[in-house]
Amino acid sequence: MNPVEIEQAVEELSQAPFDREEFAFSFLEAFGNKETTIKKLRSGSTNSSDVENGVLQRNNIHIATANNGEVEAAFQALKQSPKTIAGKVKFILATDGDTFNAEDLTSSEIVVGNFQELADHFGFFLGLAGISTLKEIKNNPIDVKATGRLNKLYIELLKDNPDWGTDARRHDLNHFMARLIFCFFAEDTDIFNGSGLFTNSVQQMSARDSSDTHVIIQKIFEAMNIKISERKTEHVAPFANVFPYVNGGLFAGNLEVPHFSRIARSYLIAAGNLDWQRINPDIFGSMVQAIAEEGERSHLGMHYTSVPSILKVLNPLFLDDLREKLQEAGDNSRKLLNLRNRIARIRVFDPACGSGNFLVIAYKQMREIEAEINRRRDESGRKSQIPLTNFRGIELLDFPAEVARLALIIAEYQCDVLYRGQKLALAEFLPLDAQNWITCANALRVDWLSVCPSTGTTVKLRGDDLFKTPLEQPQINFENEGGETYICGNPPYVGSTWQSAEQKADMKAIFGARAKNWKSLDYVACWFLKAADYAKHSETQSAFVSTNSICQGQQVPILWPLLFKEGREIAFAYTSFKWSNLASHNAGVTVVIVGLAEKNKRQPMLYEESTDGTPIARQVPHINAYLVAAGNVIVEKRSKPLSNLSIMDYGNKPYDGGYLLLSTQQVEELQLKDARCKKFIYPFYGSSEFIRGELKYCIWIPDNQLSDALQVKEIKKRISCVEKTRLASSNPSAHLLAKNPHRFQGHKKAVKSSIIVPRVSSEHRDYLPIGLVQSNIIIGDRNFALYDAPLWNMALIASRLHWVWIGTVCVRMRTDFSYSNTLGWNTFPVPELTKQNKADLTKAAEDILLAREAHFPATIADLYNPETMPDDLRRAHDRNDEILERIYIGRRFKNDTERLEKLFEMYTTMTKKLKH
Repeated sequence: MNPVEIEQAVEELSQAPFDREEFAFSFLEAFGNKETTIKKLRSGSTNSSDVENGVLQRNNIHIATANNGEVEAAFQALKQSPKTIAGKVKFILATDGDTFNAEDLTSSEIVVGNFQELADHFGFFLGLAGISTLKEIKNNPIDVKATGRLNKLYIELLKDNPDWGTDARRHDLNHFMARLIFCFFAEDTDIFNGSGLFTNSVQQMSARDSSDTHVIIQKIFEAMNIKISERKTEHVAPFANVFPYVNGGLFAGNLEVPHFSRIARSYLIAAGNLDWQRINPDIFGSMVQAIAEEGERSHLGMHYTSVPSILKVLNPLFLDDLREKLQEAGDNSRKLLNLRNRIARIRVFDPACGSGNFLVIAYKQMREIEAEINRRRDESGRKSQIPLTNFRGIELLDFPAEVARLALIIAEYQCDVLYRGQKLALAEFLPLDAQNWITCANALRVDWLSVCPSTGTTVKLRGDDLFKTPLEQPQINFENEGGETYICGNPPYVGSTWQSAEQKADMKAIFGARAKNWKSLDYVACWFLKAADYAKHSETQSAFVSTNSICQGQQVPILWPLLFKEGREIAFAYTSFKWSNLASHNAGVTVVIVGLAEKNKRQPMLYEESTDGTPIARQVPHINAYLVAAGNVIVEKRSKPLSNLSIMDYGNKPYDGGYLLLSTQQVEELQLKDARCKKFIYPFYGSSEFIRGELKYCIWIPDNQLSDALQVKEIKKRISCVEKTRLASSNPSAHLLAKNPHRFQGHKKAVKSSIIVPRVSSEHRDYLPIGLVQSNIIIGDRNFALYDAPLWNMALIASRLHWVWIGTVCVRMRTDFSYSNTLGWNTFPVPELTKQNKADLTKAAEDILLAREAHFPATIADLYNPETMPDDLRRAHDRNDEILERIYIGRRFKNDTERLEKLFEMYTTMTKKLKH
């Protein structure tokens, strides 16, 4: 269930008659628990509560329903219950149907309230549904509530007006929803003369059967499009004449309203009855955006991006500098005035603005700084000099673009109320400005300078056909001489595999003439290059949230030399962290933030998250494309190891249509274990078989034993099928392999033993899951292998040093490591090893293997689970790390940052020596 569905379910529960026996089960159902789970709790088989009328769901919540007036006693009983501790409970909740008490035992946060207000605190309990909660949602559930009400209305309107759901009319429905949002906000903030004016007018003037609801709303909209002085009785209905003139483009154009069913009418009234004064424009927009996007409705309420996350972009980009200048100014009136004038000329430009989160938060932060300047200059209440038109955006879809503009308008009004007072805010709010500074277009096919001119009053479009701008609004002219422009945002990531044909065309338009291997890039890379191009015509700085893959592996040598060539360098960066959205479905997105500026313009700052999530900032001489404090080196693939290491090959690729591989059951069924067949049946390891300890077999036939193998009917049949499979392939290399259908592609096998390295493995393990296998094991192509290599090589691969190198220079698949022999192993810088070094490392590798053996039959997956890794195995790895790191610098490294910096320093030195 998503947050909107949960809020609605809790709302229904809190308004229904209280059932002491059923409440706990209904509450758990509201948070998405399955019927079978509830059934087990109800029967008592999984309910271990020791409290009267209690229900305990292990690892989740302990609930008690109390007699009237005994909520506090029941709450204390839950808190003191031994079962609460033993059951690792996260929440406790006690209620008697009149009031409730609850506590988050992890944070010690407590909520108390009337039972009917339980839905107002649904965000407090979202952890029960596996959704990471955010403080802002807990404190202000109105955003999720409003989203849910509007979504129900939207869906109901589409049922009754199917033509409004077509491409031709979807814009009209989206524009109608934006108008409703404005009306709901305006009637609760005195913008309209009278609280609830719009909702009450619709409720009182329209028929209960909803037959004329659309007519009443349309008449209200028409009134808000006519100036008061120009209104005539025959044009404006009396009930609509009380509404102010709004216009500003919001009520211009087509004012047709969709038809309403009785249900749709009730949803509109329910939405209007919420307290829209409490809306957060900085988060509301992105949630409302999901209403109009059919593929996103399943994630309603999950689009919230926390303010702290967005400030990770905006603070180092320019807000920190403004605050520093404010602190330096102190109470110096002249310096404060200069800073205020500077702020008034700053443009913030988000070329993938969605519903405007970054722009709204930037605006509110700048207004806060301006208000402090006014306070120090004894000018509190002064009209803001920061124009909304300085906050520019481009958005592909029309509805989020409208919502972005609306969110900024609401933010401006709320800031005026906060810093100037309600009276002045109201006096200057209407009519709305007709200028449109959010452009609805494909940001990759638009000249950004035409949307956000760098300086002066006009900027002509460039002649290149690619950048002819489909602007449907007038050019905004205002003076901005000497102003600064900051580009920011969270563009769509989209890896190369998942890009649509249109996105591929965008990529080609941006990179086609400038990079050979551009098809391997993530879609987000386009925004980085466009920002660099923009900076050639304007002194600007930019910062984007991006998947960390653009700073890893094969994408680095494609993208970053282009950016550096344009005179950009990395001014600041956040290394990999989880992007904080209120979403279980995308909570695993690992991102970086990269800020670009003109070379030598800023002292680079590198931010890393500590274990508790607090950012740690360091001033560094330089930040390279891998977000390491080192020189601008690009790690390129190598055919042979840079250091004196053993050769790492691919494992054996069956290319067999499944005929050379066998399960244990197939070996038994086909009777391939007798003496005649047994010598051709070998254990086989793909990556998952090795990591999870799964048993699989393969048919492996040395060339000199082929005639013997063909005497076995089942083997001969399978080899024939392999030949047919390969000949039927469109791949020419398969046809060559068909000449030897008994052989794997590669067909390599150790004489004594092999070191096996899975190609894909989880980054959540502290060490790469490698191993030593005997010669009777055939290594599949989902692994790399070092055949008959000295064991000290394993000590290198098993080290933390190698783990951080692979995690930085190799490609990642989502959050997993994708190992590469040419990019990871062959580039790994290792000092010249003495005989004693190799002996020490060999002993360390043996100790790791012995520690694993002591826990047989535990699998690699079991042993390297970071939460349950055996202590003796961890100690063996720790000893291995100590031996290796002392070889590098004579002591242990302090952290992964120091490890990477040393490795890049060595890599740079070693590759330079090879060139000379």
